[in-house]
Parts: sequence; C-alpha cells; structure tokens
Amino acid sequence: MTIVDNAVYVDGRRTADPEGLEETYFLLRQREGMAWIGLYRPDAEELRSVAGEFGLSALAVEDALTGHQRAKLDYYGEILFVVLRPARYLDAEEKVDFGEIHICIGPDFVITVRHAESPDLHKVRQRMESQPEFLALGPDAVLYAILDQVVDEYEPVAAGLENDIDEIEDGLFGGDPEVSRRIYELSRQVIMFQRATGPLTGILQTLAAGTPDHSLAPELVDPLRDVLDHALRLAERINSFRALLQNALMVSATVVAQRQNDEMRRLTESSFAQNEQVKRISSWAAILFAPTLVGTIYGMNFRVMPELEWVLGYPMALGLMVGMGLVLYWTFKHNKWI
Repeated sequence: MTIVDNAVYVDGRRTADPEGLEETYFLLRQREGMAWIGLYRPDAEELRSVAGEFGLSALAVEDALTGHQRAKLDYYGEILFVVLRPARYLDAEEKVDFGEIHICIGPDFVITVRHAESPDLHKVRQRMESQPEFLALGPDAVLYAILDQVVDEYEPVAAGLENDIDEIEDGLFGGDPEVSRRIYELSRQVIMFQRATGPLTGILQTLAAGTPDHSLAPELVDPLRDVLDHALRLAERINSFRALLQNALMVSATVVAQRQNDEMRRLTESSFAQNEQVKRISSWAAILFAPTLVGTIYGMNFRVMPELEWVLGYPMALGLMVGMGLVLYWTFKHNKWI
C-alpha cells in the first residue's frame, strides 16, 4: 500500500482521515487546513496526481520517482523540496543501511515519499499530533520534526561505527589476519555515511536563514538551530572516524610489514643455524675420512707393496692418520666451522 498515512489538520489537530487522495484534496479546500500525505514507493500515477493538485515541479516528481538522489534542498517558488538520506545500523551484518526520503513542503501541505523503512515517520506524526500547538505552525514544523528524527536516527549509526572502530583498534596488535579487510570495509561505510550526512548542515543552515519566498516561523528557528548543532557535532564525529581509520590502516600496514620482517629474520636465523650444523657435520666427516683413507690404502692386500715389510710402516701410518686429522681439525677450527 503506497499511501501509508493521509490526514487533514486544522489548527494542529487531525480532523479527517480521507480514504483516498481525491477526498484529501476536497477536504483540504473545504476546511482550509493542512494536508499531510505519507507515501511509500508510490507509482507514477499517484505521484502525478499529487503533483497536479499541489503544483509540484516536474523535476521534483522525477527525482521522487527515480530515487537514488543525494541529500539536497531545492526551492520552487513557495514549494520546498528536500531529499534526505536516513540511515540505520545493522548489528548482525556490521554495516549501515541507507534509505531515502523526499519531502515536498507547500503553504498548506506536506508530502513525504519514502523509499526505505527508515526514518520512522509514524513516530514523527504521533509526536507532532501530541503537540497540536506546535503542529499548528504549519508544514515547516513537520519538516523540522522529520529532520530532527533523521538526525536522531544517525546517532545509533555513529555509535555502531564507533564500536566497530574500537574492535579494530583492539585487534590491530592481536594478530587478526582479517583486520586490514575490516578497516577497508568500515572505511567505505564511513565514507558513505559522510556522503549521506554531509549536505545536512548546509540544508539546515539554508532553512534557518530563509529566503524571500520561504521564511520560518520564529518559534521554529531555535529548534532548527538545535538540530543544526547536532548535525555539526555528527559531522565532526564522522571526520574523526575517517582519521582514526586512516591511522589504523597505516598501523596495520606497519604491523604486517614488521611481522614479515620478523618472519624473514627468523627464517634467516634458522637457515644460518642449519648451515652451521652442516659445516660441523662436514668438518667431522672430513676429519674421520682422512684416517679412513690411509687405513684403506694400507689395508690393500697386494703382494708387492714396499711398506708391508717396513719396520716403521705401522707407526708411520698411525702418525699420518693422527697428523692429517689434527691438521684438518685445526683448519676447520680456525675457520670456525667447529
């Protein structure tokens, strides 16, 4: 159902609940009050009906039908067209879900076109209907209430992002291999949130200043400035989020590089230790090989060997074995192989 709520107000009090748009137009002309029509993803026929009755700009109608607009404020004579990007934080997915709402404000009407669940305009309508003297200020009071609701709904989003940043900071030195990916994804969420909220301060400042064709009631100036103050603080908070994430990304890159360097140093030290072991083994193998070589030669049972009948042959062979072993040992020791 595209018509979510549809009512005619007189002096801030709800006087009729029309069943259709045609009845709304009739009652509005008859009672000279204010119509507040809430639409949810309306079709072209419904929106063009509203546009024809209230004289909405074709550009505003096209934007409302198409959607996917950035937050902005446009004046079309006495008619004010505002686009807002409300948001809500999804805990389970750790991401921000962005909505879109188009608001047309005229001398005696408010038309809201939502393209998502947020913001909760039913809550706004209930709050305004409980303050008829404030609602009697007209469509601008409704616009203020919607802006206030949107900004209030930004606070849980900022709190959710801040909590994610705290978790990332805790995980930077905890060895979490996914921390860099989380930083990148969260940075994207923060940038999208900043794009949604960034134009809001300009919108509020323009509304507070007013124009020759559209000026606020004095009773609305201070409340609107309070919303502006909240929006400015929110913008500063989001800027700090981006700075923290940029620093976290740099720290993450540094930590990863340090870990890689430590791993390379550990591998180098391990390789060096292995080389030392190989040197020791090779050295002792060479020392043991020398007497083995001599013993092998003199162990040959050939009949014609001059040393076989030599009286000093045996002591010489032993001495040669020991001497070669000592020379090799001294050489390897001098070269620090053993």
